[in-house]
Amino acid sequence: MKTILAMAAALGALAAPLSAEIRVAHVYGKSGALEAYAAQSHTGLMMGIEYATDGTMKVNGEDVTVIEKDTQLKPDVGKAMLAEAYGDDDAHIAVGPVSSGVALAMLPVAQEYERILLVEPAVADSITGSNWNRYVFRTGRNSSQDAVANAVALGEEGVTIATLAQDYAFGRDGVSAFKEALEGTGASIAHEEYVPTDTTDFTAAAERIFNAMKDVDGEKRLFIIWAGGGNPMSKINAMDPSRYGIEIATGGNILAALKAYKELPGLEGATYYYYEIPDNEVNDWLVEEHFDRFGTPPDFFTAGGMSAGIAVVEALRRAGTTDTEALIETMEGMEFETPKGTMRFRPEDHQALQSMYHFRTEIQEGKDYGVPVLVRELDIDDMDIPIRN
Repeated sequence: MKTILAMAAALGALAAPLSAEIRVAHVYGKSGALEAYAAQSHTGLMMGIEYATDGTMKVNGEDVTVIEKDTQLKPDVGKAMLAEAYGDDDAHIAVGPVSSGVALAMLPVAQEYERILLVEPAVADSITGSNWNRYVFRTGRNSSQDAVANAVALGEEGVTIATLAQDYAFGRDGVSAFKEALEGTGASIAHEEYVPTDTTDFTAAAERIFNAMKDVDGEKRLFIIWAGGGNPMSKINAMDPSRYGIEIATGGNILAALKAYKELPGLEGATYYYYEIPDNEVNDWLVEEHFDRFGTPPDFFTAGGMSAGIAVVEALRRAGTTDTEALIETMEGMEFETPKGTMRFRPEDHQALQSMYHFRTEIQEGKDYGVPVLVRELDIDDMDIPIRN
């Protein structure tokens, strides 16, 4: 009998892993039009986990392993990759994706597998709104946060605004939220223009905007909501909207896109992140380490990825387990420090409340882009972000 028990114990020891493992799946668009955003997001995620674990890549004594899955920016592929991560790889938590359209396809998978999906950086309101379920959290800002911040920056009595956006969830949710946020500011919307995501010729869209705005009195602005390539701002600016008294306005973007802002000194809007704006220890570490490792500053989505990595580690540490229900209970209302300062997961919809930044573009020596200089930080208590679920 003792021999049988000893054999069983030996077999059990052989079958047991040498160390326990926490599996985090990063399901994001590694290839496709938004791959620059994706690369930043992944770099930030890994740096966030590193920072939050003091470089050990362990939580509660267990190794954190990050599994990468490429959505190719296709909703059906994203859905399949998330199912594969939960089902085949037994991922405890998933992070991603980049595209709002892909995120919306992935949400039901989190519910089906009863595992957490931490959305970063997809923006559409409906992700934590009408399509939300209790397994979905988001560190990325939503369309309403963009909209409220930009409404504060741009909305004034007597200002007339036209909008140009991509014709999918990100663009349409963004304009809808922006219109709602403008209510009570005294500003009004004169025209909405939506174009395909792969548009490169904005002539027809710009002419429709100009025709709608040219006879309007007072201050006039064209607010552009755009992600990825195409660069509508430069192309429309080349058409000289100033002849109709129209100023271009937009939100923040990655450093490469800010090159177009150099053509428009004084441009105003609100941004999610620019590395010189936040003043806190987490951002100091990110900026210093990013320069040391890559020779460049951290970008827009690097900060977001880092915020997601920190949130994952903090949730696992505080819950003391990978159990989904324990994690949900821990994360609802959880505050944590990020490169942007304090974030807080709102219990009602699991959206991370966070600071945004009203900026004005300046031309600075040694920088080949328009620099977003802080006008005013809009913190959690400065913005009334609607609950839409």
